[in-house]
Amino acid sequence: MGCSGCSTGRGSNNLPGGCKSNGGCESGGCNQLNVFDWLSNMDNPSSVDLPKLVEVRFKNGRKGYFNNVDNLSLNVSDVVAVESSPGHDIGTVSLVGELVRLQVAKKSIKDADILKIYRKPRQNDIDKWQEAMRLEKPTMTQARKFAIEYGLDMKICDVEYQGDKAKCTFYYTAEQRVDFRELIKIYATTFKVRIEMRQIGARQEASKLGGVGACGRELCCSSWMTDFRSVTTSAARYQQLSLNPQKLAGQCGKLKCCLNFELDSYLDAVMDFPETSINLKSESEEYFHFKTDIFKRLYWYICRTDRMKFIAVDIDRVKEVMAMNKRGEFPEEIIEIIEEEEGIEKELDYLNVVGQDDLTRFDNKKKKKSGKPSNKRNSNRKPNREVVAVEGNKPNPNQNRKPNPNQKSTNKPKPNNNPNAKKEDGDKPRKKPNSRPKRPLKKRAKDITKPESNSNKSSDNPKKED
Repeated sequence: MGCSGCSTGRGSNNLPGGCKSNGGCESGGCNQLNVFDWLSNMDNPSSVDLPKLVEVRFKNGRKGYFNNVDNLSLNVSDVVAVESSPGHDIGTVSLVGELVRLQVAKKSIKDADILKIYRKPRQNDIDKWQEAMRLEKPTMTQARKFAIEYGLDMKICDVEYQGDKAKCTFYYTAEQRVDFRELIKIYATTFKVRIEMRQIGARQEASKLGGVGACGRELCCSSWMTDFRSVTTSAARYQQLSLNPQKLAGQCGKLKCCLNFELDSYLDAVMDFPETSINLKSESEEYFHFKTDIFKRLYWYICRTDRMKFIAVDIDRVKEVMAMNKRGEFPEEIIEIIEEEEGIEKELDYLNVVGQDDLTRFDNKKKKKSGKPSNKRNSNRKPNREVVAVEGNKPNPNQNRKPNPNQKSTNKPKPNNNPNAKKEDGDKPRKKPNSRPKRPLKKRAKDITKPESNSNKSSDNPKKED
């Protein structure tokens, strides 16, 4: 809400600081109450002789309709000097063409109230206009101090200078009637301009200040709403909303205007609903109304004897039971309890492929994959060897197990790769006390001892000669 529509960047060349489009939005800017000109490319032959009307925008959505007497070539966002009382005012053109005539007829503006456009402003007019806009914020601060000093129960919510600095308008809110005659004299002597006081309501104050609502969108009163209809608590009752003032109130402190948006749909839905004050009776129990589900057409009832018993009844069934009770009949099964059958899946109106709409998707624990160990570190560990005591103190066969000669030793000394380094006696690898010398792989122990045994046999038992 910047550009030329509010105090943050109102002017001919000033652009809002936070707008990435630099004030050139497709909707005509980020101003209040913008109107899309859907008749911009259409001409009405019957309105040739009629006066050319132009809509001019001022501060905070204040708009006026003026007659282009001199037939100036005006486009949207052009700055013009218009007639005012007293002097003249500076504004920005917001709408031209045939749509302006429809807006005038919609708001029932008389021809006598339509003023005229003087000219396009000169450079000194624009300088004086920008100087007047810079004075608005310090003027409002000083005006609030004066109101507090005089003890007046009022709040100065906005200040607007006229383009020629001849008049200053103060917008205020108050709960009761305020006598500010002395305050106006102080304002006139302090600011040296003509003073005008205008009282506005809380909703108009919120529309001028702007903001973001509880829904996360910009306030309706500052973006598109022009008329403020009265909102009552009955609108919340019809929509089955809890009467919590903190949730039903908007930023203005009044009931939210959006409570009236869907009220007509609820009124049409409950038109044929029976009265909720009538209890339903059966042969053994009695039920009274608890709540209503309008669009599902269900009444929820509670048993008078067992307060933990909730049942939902269709509207047609409620009418039928009420008619029976009126005739003095009490059915045995008064209410048809609606229960969802297990195993039947509900048909969805859309495909929830990823499951992003499931509120309990983070509550489900991850299932372990079958066939794979849960802890990878513990899976590679060797099982601990337990020493089992055997009767008779028999030795363990694996206790004096011989080492495998083919197994490579992992505790070999690192070789010295430096060719210039001299080998010393201390560099020789030390043998382990329990280590044995390596045996040759080609010959076995049996092959080595075999010839010795044959020679001994021949010496002991010499062969007889024939």
